[in-house]
Order: sequence, then structure tokens, then C-alpha cells
Amino acid sequence: MSLQVPTAEALIAQYSAHDACAADLLCDSHDPDAIAFSIIEADLTSADITYGQLRERSEQGAAALAELGVGPQDAVATLMSKSADLVVMLLAIWRRGAIHVPLFTAFAWPAIEMRLTSSTAKVIITDADQRQKIKDTSATVIVAGENASAPDLALATLLATPRPRIPAEAIGGDGTLVLIFTSGTTGSPKGVPVPVRALASFRQYIDLGLDVNEDDVFWNAADPGWAYGLYYGILGPLAAGRRSLLLHAGFSPELTFGVLERFGVTNFAAAPTVYRTMRSTTKASAKNIRLRRASSAGEPLTPEVITWAEEAFGIPVRDHYGQTEHGMMIVNAWHDSLRGQLRPGSMGRPLPGWSCSVLQDNTDEPAAAGEMGRVAVDVAGSPLMWFAGYMEAPEKTAERFSADGRWYFTGDAGKEDEDGNYFFSSRDDDVIIMAGYRIGPFDVESILAGHPSVQECAVIGAPDELRGEVLEAYIVLSEGTAGSDDLILDLQKLVKTQFAAHAYPRHIHFVEDLPKTPSGKLQRYVLRKRRALGS
Repeated sequence: MSLQVPTAEALIAQYSAHDACAADLLCDSHDPDAIAFSIIEADLTSADITYGQLRERSEQGAAALAELGVGPQDAVATLMSKSADLVVMLLAIWRRGAIHVPLFTAFAWPAIEMRLTSSTAKVIITDADQRQKIKDTSATVIVAGENASAPDLALATLLATPRPRIPAEAIGGDGTLVLIFTSGTTGSPKGVPVPVRALASFRQYIDLGLDVNEDDVFWNAADPGWAYGLYYGILGPLAAGRRSLLLHAGFSPELTFGVLERFGVTNFAAAPTVYRTMRSTTKASAKNIRLRRASSAGEPLTPEVITWAEEAFGIPVRDHYGQTEHGMMIVNAWHDSLRGQLRPGSMGRPLPGWSCSVLQDNTDEPAAAGEMGRVAVDVAGSPLMWFAGYMEAPEKTAERFSADGRWYFTGDAGKEDEDGNYFFSSRDDDVIIMAGYRIGPFDVESILAGHPSVQECAVIGAPDELRGEVLEAYIVLSEGTAGSDDLILDLQKLVKTQFAAHAYPRHIHFVEDLPKTPSGKLQRYVLRKRRALGS
């Protein structure tokens, strides 16, 4: 059942203290015998690690990092899959008062190098099967998984070598806990310093947005190389003292169904891509799954997934909205005190501690109900807002805030109805203006995605001499489906009849795949660039 949870004010006080210590907040203050993580392998075997074991092993890790010259607010990067070694070394980094720099395991060297250079990381901790990606670096390299070759260091040896314990560093609420880079949805990735006080927001989303209680078996399937997986698969559960599952294996829909069933998952969070892929498989059944909560984040959730989830699991998937810069803030909350009726296409309402608005395009004044505008955060009215700016990027930071500092601009377009429900339309750059009509591509994509022949799709604006812009769709077809002129006409008719007669895609292209960030977010701007170049 849902439990009484701390207020936003209480959480802010706890995590913003001048003597806040991340190791104490995330580990040492919890029951040492309670399970922190269950690490699941591809064959569905598993091993548990308790908060007491995390403390003991991370204390050894912190002492080893100190011996290597890592001090408070130095950067340490991890290029690791979801494993016990990862969570141990994350706690070791934070125990030392150092800054964690996550590196996604699908990155190639240029993406890794950019993050290492920008953060000036002193140490890189990597899985053995990722080591070959790291080229020329002056940082100390620690290898997990097998014996390392000189000059690298073996993580197992470092953790097994006895060292005097050192006290955990208190860096305060404003000390930097993580330096994470944006996914590059609209351009080059930018460094986001995440302070200790951001834990107040992360904890609140775990409690209220996801409604993870003490009896839940909680699994956030997102990768901790990205914000949603790191904030709410590791940091949030640790802050709340909840058990969390980590899958030490690659994704497949069959394996996902297997984990949900074998481990009795009751609270599940994942990106829409995960749900869509599960929906498309015919090789697994949901009949023995007993979810009481299912949540989605990372990109908008199309309606057919919600309908499928209700049929498969007996509950809908609730859509949640946030960004790397501030975490989750507008959600279809699951907690009893906030849960409301789902509105088709809505990303929900602001959580307590957040004040948001949809602003008119050319002013900082609120738009009328139902009118599309810029989704923004009222900074003064949002005590849980922790983002202060990008690392060493004052111009990019200035673009995010109004001149008077009152508003933080998310860079997303949307609308708010009369009942306070928010609806995502697109990134600001993705809005299509056709003959004076503003059209959010997500609205059209949601209709197209409901067609059985469509696996996934993207809609962009294409230049048109008469109308300024018209809609153009790129569609990945479902397995066994072929593109045809008849299918194009069928899809156009679907949009005309279910959305708007003027907003149908004038051109439809059938493609093998769509450009996405490594975290799976659609990059419409890449499609626009390709179109402009004629490719």
C-alpha cells in the first residue's frame, strides 16, 4: 500500500544541509541488513547486495580512490554495465566526495573522449569488455571483470587490498554529485552538474510519481549511463532506502517478460521503446505478471501502448515528463494522494514542489488554456528545481532562462488544459507551422503509430512554397509489412479522420530505422538535416 511520504519541504531540508554527506544519505543511514540491489543475469540467476555490504565494499573503494589521488570534487568516470561493481564504485566515488561522470556503454571513443576531456576525469573505471574503447588518456584506468594488464589496475585487487578506512566526505547540498551530459536530442551534448540537493527531487519522484513502497519489487529498466536510469534506478532508490533490480544483460522483450515474471516485479519503469517492443513480440506472455504500477519516461508515450498495457497487465502505463536538467517534474503520478484519471496524450500535472506554465511564443506571459506554447518552470515557485546552468557554457545557460531569471525554458512545446493537465507537442525546434497552423509532430505520430503496419515513426516539417511548411513522415514498418501507395493513402486518411484534415503528411517515406540518441530519443533535427542535404 502507499505510505505517508516526506513533504517537499522536509526533503529539501534533509538534502540541502551544509554538512550533507552523500554516503550517509544514500547508504549508511539505512538498515544494513536490507537489500539494496538484486543483480540479475541473462539466465535469470541473481545475487543480492545489502546496504551493509555496500557500505563495507564502498569504504574500501573510497580508500583506494584516495590512494590514487582522487579528492573531493575530482571527477571519476564509469564505463560499466549494470552490476554490483558499478553500484559499489558509485558509492565509493560519492563517499570520497568526488564527482561521478557516467559513460554509456554503447558510446564509441569520440563520445567517451569528449566527456573525459570536458570533466578532466582523473580515473576511469571500466568493464573489461569496454576497455578497448578507451584510447589515449592520461587518466588512471581501473578494469572490472578480469585481471588488468599494466598500466591498468584491477578493480578486484583494489577492493581486496586492506586499507585503513577514511571518513566519508561531506560536500554539502551544493556540492556536485554527478556531472552528466545531455543526450544530444537537439544538438551537441552539454554538461549538467547535479548537486547533492537534487536528491530531494529524485526521492520525491520515487515516492510520489512512481509510488515505490517498502513492499514493492521495483525495476527501472533504463540504463544508468543516462539520467532516468541513474536518477531513478540508482540514486532515487538509494535515497529512499528501497530495493531495486539491475539487469546485467542486454535488452530483449523475452528477457524483460522473464524478469517481470520470475522476480515478481510489482513496480516497473521503462522507456516507451521497451513497451512498444514488448507489445510487438509474440514470443512471450504477460499472464503471470503481477504489476501494480507501470511508468514510462524519456519520450512521449503513444496511446496504443497504454491500451496494450491495460490488456496485458491489467493496468495502464502512466506517462511521466522530465529532463536531464531537472529530473521528473510533470507526471501522471501513481501515489494515492495524487493519482488522477488519465487523459489521452497527457503527461500529467506538476509534482508538489514544482510550478510550471505554458508561455506564449513571443512573451513570458502564460498562454490560454489549450493554446500551444513553451513549457517553462517558475523557478521561484519551484523549490525542488536544482539546475543552475551548464558546465562552462554561459551562453547555452542564458538560453534556458528568462532575462529576469523567473522562468526556466524546457525547450519543449506543449499545452495545458483547463484542469491543469499538460500535453507534450514537440521540442521547440520541431513545431511545424503550416499556413499559420502550429502542429506538434507528436500528435500526428500518435495517430500513425496506431496503425498495425507501423512499428515506429517520425514527423517533420518540409518547406512548401504555398503553405510555408507541410508534414513529412518517416515510417519503420512492422515485420512482414511492405510499403505501398495504398498504405500511404491509408495512413494519410487515418490522420485526416482521427486528428485533423489539414495536418496529414503530404509525403511518407518507408525507412529501415530512425535516427536516435544513444538513450533512444528521436532526433527529428537529423531527419531535417538529411532532407536539406538531399540524403
